[in-house]
Amino acid sequence: MTGSGADVDHSWPAVFERRLIGKRVPRVDGPAKLTGKAVYTQDVRLPRMAWGRLVPAPVAGGKVRVDLAPALAIEGVLGGIVLGETVRYLGQPVAALAAENSDLLEDGLAAVVVEVVEEGWALTREQSLAPDAPRVGRRGNRSGERTRGDGAAARRALAECAATIEGTWQMPIQHHLCLETHSAVVDYSGGESATVYLSTQGTYGSSFEAAEELGLKAAEVRLVCEHMGGGFGSKFDLGIEGLAACRLAKQLKRPVRVANSRRDEFLFAGNRSGSRQQIRLGANKGGHLRALVAEVERFGGIGRGSHPGLPYIYEVRESAVTSSSVHTSTDSSRAMRAPGHPQASFAMEGAVDLVAIELGLDPLLLRKRNLESEVYHRQLDRVAELIGWEQHAHRTSPASPAAGERSSGIGFAVSTWGGGGRPGARAEVRIERDGTVSVASASQDLGTGTRTHMAVVVAEALGLRVEDVSVHIGDSRLPRSVTSGGSVTSACLAPAVQDAASQARAEFLKHLGRVLDAPVGLLRLEDRRLLGPADWELPQLPAAGLDWGQACALLGSTGLSAQGEFQRELASSGVHGAQAARVEVDTGTGRVAIKEFACVQDCGLVLNRLAVESQIRGAIVQALSHGMLEERVVDGGLGLVLSADLMNYKAAVCAQVPEIHVELDQDQGRGVVGVGEPPVIPGVAAIANAIHNACGARLFETPFTPDRVLRALSAATGKDGGR
Repeated sequence: MTGSGADVDHSWPAVFERRLIGKRVPRVDGPAKLTGKAVYTQDVRLPRMAWGRLVPAPVAGGKVRVDLAPALAIEGVLGGIVLGETVRYLGQPVAALAAENSDLLEDGLAAVVVEVVEEGWALTREQSLAPDAPRVGRRGNRSGERTRGDGAAARRALAECAATIEGTWQMPIQHHLCLETHSAVVDYSGGESATVYLSTQGTYGSSFEAAEELGLKAAEVRLVCEHMGGGFGSKFDLGIEGLAACRLAKQLKRPVRVANSRRDEFLFAGNRSGSRQQIRLGANKGGHLRALVAEVERFGGIGRGSHPGLPYIYEVRESAVTSSSVHTSTDSSRAMRAPGHPQASFAMEGAVDLVAIELGLDPLLLRKRNLESEVYHRQLDRVAELIGWEQHAHRTSPASPAAGERSSGIGFAVSTWGGGGRPGARAEVRIERDGTVSVASASQDLGTGTRTHMAVVVAEALGLRVEDVSVHIGDSRLPRSVTSGGSVTSACLAPAVQDAASQARAEFLKHLGRVLDAPVGLLRLEDRRLLGPADWELPQLPAAGLDWGQACALLGSTGLSAQGEFQRELASSGVHGAQAARVEVDTGTGRVAIKEFACVQDCGLVLNRLAVESQIRGAIVQALSHGMLEERVVDGGLGLVLSADLMNYKAAVCAQVPEIHVELDQDQGRGVVGVGEPPVIPGVAAIANAIHNACGARLFETPFTPDRVLRALSAATGKDGGR
């Protein structure tokens, strides 16, 4: 029995009718992950599976000749492929090898001979823009240069401003740091079918790429990703690891596993692009921003990098911004949680704060004067209340602590994101005769709780508990779905699930009405029971109704299924957010302790409040790590990455996580939007502004390490120590 979908009300239930939607629901996959039952790609073990890995180039530019013969001569090393002869970036994979086990694989990798003819490289901005620099980008070392706005008008407006500031804000490369490194297992032994296990955000789309590499039709390849250990935008496609696994499996006609080492991740698994932003910003006496002149450089390695443009969020009357990509001999940047937005926020929010200080205005007040949306106004007021801004002593100028003192400061920043849903997601809801209920889609759960919100939507529609619904995702043979990322997963998938669940409910009640000879409009599903009207009885239905199992037993042997697809009216787009950070700066050592964070965020209809709050807290921790610790370090002269491991690339740990206040700013009339991206955006800027507020030290470069804080303090106090 299949639902038709005709004349079915698939709208979200009214607020007062919601039992589960918007509540705090524990994750349905929590026990599996806690007990180790959850299967990740790197957990997959198959009979006769070979172990493979990629061979990174030892130089950042040149020609190579790869000799696999010494490696293949080792007993137990099964095969290998050469991936290219021209090296464009440091660590570029030039070969892949497979062996019977991981120990023999290490022996084989050590025996691979890579002969190199170096042709020069440019690992840093300075090297790339030098007159005699080797060509890195396909269109030159600076590409995509464009100017938006009237430069002459912006400069004239700047000259007329009552207060102007200028500065150069810089952010280095940040890595995704996925707990599960990029990996693939290809189960192919020749023939006309294959199963690919891939740590991917795009279960459905990646199956087509795998089929092409294997020389099969898309329908002949099944791609599976039951669970994944982090992606953040770096795992949208098959990837070089999936490509290598496919080719090695074709060569060996046996299953092959290819998984990156942690060093591989740092060299060729992508990153968040860096940036350099020169800004001149001016305002009138009332604190209204009147002029912006800026130059933005994106550092995306051999890629173009990301940046949403300036001015960011704030209203400026006249602006002129020149932007370009500066290419270096490093791997290409990839999407990473709100690509480009933390960079723009860091610079723009810092500039706004400096203008407020120059004018002697409360930075909270100046922000509201230059933000058109009233949503930002109420969110800023609320985070100020949560963080204790009115009780703070330094609201219009930074504190001036004596040397060696510890001083507290507060900083603000706002965020924006589009998100929202689009066509492409489908879902199926099944009700079996034995009472089993399931929902299925090829969508992926990035760790954000997709399984849970699918179960919540179905349980809400059918009057069940969340645990009554089994969820099947991460398999390309299930109903197709969009790639998970960009804060669109929930907004695309939840409407499709709601559509399928609504159809399943309508068809189930219609069937029961026929069987019981009862008017369908008088039947309802509630509290795991089929009930009739509350005020009078139906002869065919017991007064207490039928429990769920009894009702399902009236179905035919094939049960019931309903197909749903994206419904635009169930999704929305566009969100606002405001954050405040409170820090303590030790002016003697330059150490900064993050004491408290507050966030007020809107994200459309909230499906699972617990998951949304968790997402926001995780984003704030990721932003804290970005601002305080994370930095890729390269030696341009030696042609080396010095931070390609977790000893030298620092990231936040539990001890550095502060108290975090989270409040959701809800508009009950909106549909689902998504909240993965926006809360990661303003954190770095808020911390920088809080440090300045605490001690007068303005940091223009991340991470905010003690040495940089001390240098900024020295610049703020002057050589004689006075202000």
